[in-house]
Amino acid sequence: MTLASSETQPWIRRFRPAAAASTQLVCLPHAGGSASFFLPVAKALAPETDVLAVQYPGRQDRREEKGIDNIPELADAVARELLEWADRPVTLFGHSMGATVAFEVARRLRGTDVDVLGVIVSGRCAPPCTCVSTRELSTDENILDEVRRMSGTDSQVLGDADIVSMILPALRSDYAAVQSYRSEPGASIPYPVVALIGDADPQVPVDDARAWVGHTEADFELHVFPGGHFYLNDQAAAVIGTVKHHIARWSAARDRVA
Repeated sequence: MTLASSETQPWIRRFRPAAAASTQLVCLPHAGGSASFFLPVAKALAPETDVLAVQYPGRQDRREEKGIDNIPELADAVARELLEWADRPVTLFGHSMGATVAFEVARRLRGTDVDVLGVIVSGRCAPPCTCVSTRELSTDENILDEVRRMSGTDSQVLGDADIVSMILPALRSDYAAVQSYRSEPGASIPYPVVALIGDADPQVPVDDARAWVGHTEADFELHVFPGGHFYLNDQAAAVIGTVKHHIARWSAARDRVA
């Protein structure tokens, strides 16, 4: 394993470096999202946990780069980065599209030097994911309507033509990736999985989130919070507490085995 510099690089953002932390949390954003979405998580978990937030191409300071419009290629790229960045036991956390990416990254890290403690999937149904909207998303307006329906972006922001023109390329590639994703039959990972869900999520029924149990060869837990698809914005303290609990539990279990 070749360790990356502690400096922020294109794929990985380390908002609160925690050199003395015993574990790392890798955060993967939702469709149209960016690494900065997880800045509050980095603030809350440092210095006990070193938080690495993934920045996909095609947004913010990477907006001049072409977005990746399929999940396998995105997962391949993230997994390659983590071979350099993951120098301590790692927990993967992904929200919405990021949960699917986290699962696929975990599959790719199996058998590598990266020590994965567990995977936390938020706001996503288990593969094969039938909870993805079947609405026609081929036009920009329909994509923006879908984002408004999920309440992922402030409506005033979506009313600003300049901002919309900046975020649309990322949304287009991300939604193409989500809609084209097909998991391999019976795909599973050897790590424990925790699923987090909002009880009023219009996209992910609780039973579909519970189906993640069929994709882990280890333990599974489901946590249901009040709220919709972006329940974690209003339930930030509770969600961060849950993440901390599972990182501590998995770390302790690993130490006992070691």
